[in-house]
Amino acid sequence: MTLSEENYLKAIYHLGKHGTTAVSTNAIAEQMETKASSVTDMVKKLAEKDLVNYVKYQGVSLTKDGKIVATSIIRKHRLWEVFLVQKLNFTWDEVHDVAEQLEHIKSDKLVNQLDAFLEFPTHDPHGDPIPDKNGNMVTREKTILSKVNINSVGVCVGVNDSSSDFLKYLSKHNIALGTSIEVVGKEKFDDSMTIKIEDKTLQISKLISNNIYIKLV
Repeated sequence: MTLSEENYLKAIYHLGKHGTTAVSTNAIAEQMETKASSVTDMVKKLAEKDLVNYVKYQGVSLTKDGKIVATSIIRKHRLWEVFLVQKLNFTWDEVHDVAEQLEHIKSDKLVNQLDAFLEFPTHDPHGDPIPDKNGNMVTREKTILSKVNINSVGVCVGVNDSSSDFLKYLSKHNIALGTSIEVVGKEKFDDSMTIKIEDKTLQISKLISNNIYIKLV
């Protein structure tokens, strides 16, 4: 398979809620930053390989084989992110672009050895679950911070936005996986929120609170 084909399968997997629902070619085009006509050409090729189901005007979904390939790519990506953070001292905002390159390595033996070397991590540095070699994932109970009531306390267990800029913002304010967050206030006008981290209070926008996952304690 080409790198482009793998990237399309991964995009369809994410857009289609782990490949379970059909997604439009326009949505894929936006995700891949390309033309809808280019997407149509690609999904036809993938359909010929029995990796996607494609019916014009009805969207694109992954076949069983397509899900296996997509899950394998995501497994490699997230394992490499763990390796880069734990063993090479990358920060969580630096690893995505490097992992994008490493995820296309074909050696199953290398990936399985990497998994064992890292002692079989279940989540990547952003809190996303890592599929095991059979495609199974351990899910965590989590809630979007914006939906949490005042006086609630939770621990950060993931992010919805893993862009470098957002992760740098969180790091700047000492928010990372495992950080305890207390909601001390909300503004009805714009849904902004006041949170407490250790002895520090911080005002955050709804955009920020919509992109942080916590587990209530």
